[in-house]
Amino acid sequence: MEIVITDLTRFSKPEKLCIAGINIDTCECIRPLPYITFEKCKELNILPGSKLNGEFTKNNNRGYPHIEDSYYKNLKHTGASTSDEFHNALEKAIKTSISDGFDYQFPEGGKVIPYNKQPKQSIITLKVNPSQIRIVEDSYNPGKIKLNFKDNDSKKYTYLPITDLGFYNYALKHFKDFDFPKNINTFIDSQDELYLRIGLSGRYESNGRDGYWLQVNGIYTFPNFDTEIRSYS
Repeated sequence: MEIVITDLTRFSKPEKLCIAGINIDTCECIRPLPYITFEKCKELNILPGSKLNGEFTKNNNRGYPHIEDSYYKNLKHTGASTSDEFHNALEKAIKTSISDGFDYQFPEGGKVIPYNKQPKQSIITLKVNPSQIRIVEDSYNPGKIKLNFKDNDSKKYTYLPITDLGFYNYALKHFKDFDFPKNINTFIDSQDELYLRIGLSGRYESNGRDGYWLQVNGIYTFPNFDTEIRSYS
């Protein structure tokens, strides 16, 4: 089975990366297990849009919402997709809103799905107008960025964590620039289309809220993208 990588996300411990991709034929989202090391991903130049081919077997022990988890054998990196192929992969998984995609009505400002609700998937794609999002600085953690976002159902989400590896590295490199993050928001505004890959964390508790937390796995613009963000440089 071939998948097009749509998610390249970091953990708090950077030695390994979490990748996920979509099979164009079945529209199925696959998260390969075990996780691949950062060094291996860099060596193979695995990036959003890369194609991976292998044998995938569902991890039936994980359960909802992380049904995408699949063990792999004979995994091979077979090259990069074209812009049209990557665009098509993202189109395959579109939901109208976060609440629609996870079948949970988030309250205004909500960021967590209670553990006993267990949505049927842990990653969705949203297509939004570039003006609906803003990259903002994390005032408590210099060098980190968050996402403010007005969803298609008009709900607002603020300070969502960005786990997209490319944006994370870009922020670390440029957060002291005088025009950061205005420069990247200006670029995003100049594009015609924007896709967000929204994921759910594993279950954890914070400030009395126990469940699955929203995170931004991927931010993709069309027709153009920032080549520095989509590289290991």
